[in-house]
Amino acid sequence: MSGGWWDSAGVTHGLIALFAMGSWISVNSLWVELPVVVNVLPEEWNLPAYLSVLIAFGNVGPIAVTITHHCAPGRLNERVVIHCIQVLAIITAAFLAIFWSHKVIVAGQERSIPFLLFTFVLSFVCCTSTVTFLPFMFRYPPQYIRTFFIGQGFSALFPCIVALGQGVSKVECRFVNGTAQPEYFKENFPAQNFFWFLCVMLTVSALSFLALTKRQTAEMHSPSEQDDSAAVKSGDETHPLHNGTPVSEQQVELEEPQPQSQTFWTPHNIYFLVLLALSNALTNGVLPSVQSFTSLPYSNMTYHLSVVLGNIANPLACFLAMFFVMRSASGLSCLSVAGGVFAAYLMALAALSPCPPLLGTSSGMALVVLSWIMFTGVFSYLKVVIGTLLHEAGHSALLWCGISIQAGSLIGALTMFPLVNVYSVFHRSHECGGDCS
Repeated sequence: MSGGWWDSAGVTHGLIALFAMGSWISVNSLWVELPVVVNVLPEEWNLPAYLSVLIAFGNVGPIAVTITHHCAPGRLNERVVIHCIQVLAIITAAFLAIFWSHKVIVAGQERSIPFLLFTFVLSFVCCTSTVTFLPFMFRYPPQYIRTFFIGQGFSALFPCIVALGQGVSKVECRFVNGTAQPEYFKENFPAQNFFWFLCVMLTVSALSFLALTKRQTAEMHSPSEQDDSAAVKSGDETHPLHNGTPVSEQQVELEEPQPQSQTFWTPHNIYFLVLLALSNALTNGVLPSVQSFTSLPYSNMTYHLSVVLGNIANPLACFLAMFFVMRSASGLSCLSVAGGVFAAYLMALAALSPCPPLLGTSSGMALVVLSWIMFTGVFSYLKVVIGTLLHEAGHSALLWCGISIQAGSLIGALTMFPLVNVYSVFHRSHECGGDCS
């Protein structure tokens, strides 16, 4: 098998990207399909509030994994856990495609219990993937962690592209008695087809992970692998961080220096974890909650461009990290400040909605789209670089990397939930404008 396509590093990169794609594609798909399902389900536009709460409850998965790692170090087989949650996600997505529109009478009112139940299970899977997928990547050299984050970017990009092809929220303004009224067009294909697409993507991710594990087993027993191991038995290349070949879980446990877990909690690494949590709070919790408030006042086209181009910026920034990794803490701090400037501008636009500055001008539209691209790209790059640096600190560092990502995302979402859904701090623009006339 040596020298064939099955042994090429490019295949491994591709499989890792497809494997990582399944991490958050479920929740991202649910969000982009909301404009379609709210027209059918009885909760209507209260459904996003339910979705936020269910995603928060999905964090019982990371909590359980963290407790297991703490109480029984080395006992949790990440490979088995990943296989289990992937199968669970595929089955749940299939049930969602079939039963998403079914309603149940609860206390005399119709409720979309099946949809909410499947949403919780998919949220549980996505949240758990953060603290299992990343530690699994310790079996591979640092360059593969950057490919992993590119794949995570695809988990947001692919559903968005499919939703745009579906024609989600496509609206045309018609004047009735002198007043502009929105007229929504029927989607090009139903929500059921979209959820089947989700099921297919989850299956592709699971098969990619299965192929990765098979490649690991094949490489462990190949003659070239044994020859290389004998030739470099004493040297840096035998360490999993420097060897270009994936290693088994048993090898990682034997070769990882024991003092690492004691020396990990340095001010440097703690700072990286805090920076990672803050960036994910902004990218996964705070700004997505107000994206419609920042873009819709300018036009529906501005909103769609912000979503699509922002999601394209994510994998592109991760791809940049394949060639350049900024290792300086001061440099990463400056980068986070730059991203924070764009975040502050977008938050200001949301606060001023439905009458933000430069309304009705092409420069205003271009500025908000550019801000979303730069905000997403900068923090995506920051996340990949910190993940790469933590990879070099050991297996437990990647576990805490996943915990930090999940904790930041949860804090950001819980912070914005009452502001958006309870206190109505932000005001939505009318689909056809006229709010500031």
